[in-house]
Amino acid sequence: MIEDKNQQRTALNDIGEFGLIEHLTKNFKINQDSTIIGIGDDAAILNFGKNQVVVSTDLLIEGVHFDLSYMPLKHLGYKAVMVNLSDIYAMNASATQVTISVAVSNRFPLEALEELYSGIETAAKIYNIDVVGGDTTSSTSGLIISVTAIGGINKGNEVLRSGAKPNDLLVVTGDLGAAYMGLQVLEREKEVFKVNPNNQPDLEPYTYIVERQLKPESRKDIIKLFKELDLKPTSMIDISDGLSSEILHICKQSDVGCDLYEDKIPLDPQVISTCEEFNIDSTTVALNGGEDYELLFTVSQEDYPKIKANPNFSVIGHIKEKSAGTHLVTRADTRIPLKAQGWKSFD
Repeated sequence: MIEDKNQQRTALNDIGEFGLIEHLTKNFKINQDSTIIGIGDDAAILNFGKNQVVVSTDLLIEGVHFDLSYMPLKHLGYKAVMVNLSDIYAMNASATQVTISVAVSNRFPLEALEELYSGIETAAKIYNIDVVGGDTTSSTSGLIISVTAIGGINKGNEVLRSGAKPNDLLVVTGDLGAAYMGLQVLEREKEVFKVNPNNQPDLEPYTYIVERQLKPESRKDIIKLFKELDLKPTSMIDISDGLSSEILHICKQSDVGCDLYEDKIPLDPQVISTCEEFNIDSTTVALNGGEDYELLFTVSQEDYPKIKANPNFSVIGHIKEKSAGTHLVTRADTRIPLKAQGWKSFD
């Protein structure tokens, strides 16, 4: 077959990660009665009788998602599991199993893989999940990890991205921006080390933010808390690509707009001080940093008393009609259109 030299070539960074997924899968049809939710949410939902099965998968690639010059292999194994469990919890589901597939080059000895799998084992113990399978193969381009997480949820309890309604409250767990600032510190220390290999980095002032980057936790505790509070969010997503990106996903899927209030975004003091040190705007970091693995969700105003004054939750805005658009309301009470400038896979 002769290649058509005039054939159109579209650069992947022109379309972006989510545009690419949407484009490649637009013709996929649901054929099985057991497929309840397919592509387009944090995880798929499959119905095999009494319980619905929830499935999510992610790739972590050396040089794209992690740098082994400062990411210990044990931490990497742990984080690889967390990334996937977070998607399961974002559906209001329980995580039960994972499969782990690894492609590895011959520069890694057995002991290195033992460290990686030690982190996976630790995550499985703490989060009470089973490692039920996977695959290993060789790689010519460094370490690649693929994790598939499996969970379950009773029919009717699932929470999708598409359920937000006007006047719902926009709520986030924990605090934001720490993982990104931890990455900035690690990258800076890497450059210092290149210049002077004898220099030992002092990470003591950055303990919290570095841990949020190297050893994040997914919010299993929040799903348990929802049950205790008898609270079911109207929509939910995990914050992996940055707050603004995730808010826009919910607004697009739910066909709504929103107001996000800058002064309500929760920031740890260590994030604020490190942003000042790096001369970076803390709001920009919270909006676009990513890798926080907190949960962003909406609740009806009637449920506000259930979350009021709970230290796990911050109300950061509210949902509006689609025609109102999506805006950040600044501390100066200026309305700025919300844009997704977080993690882009193909830039």
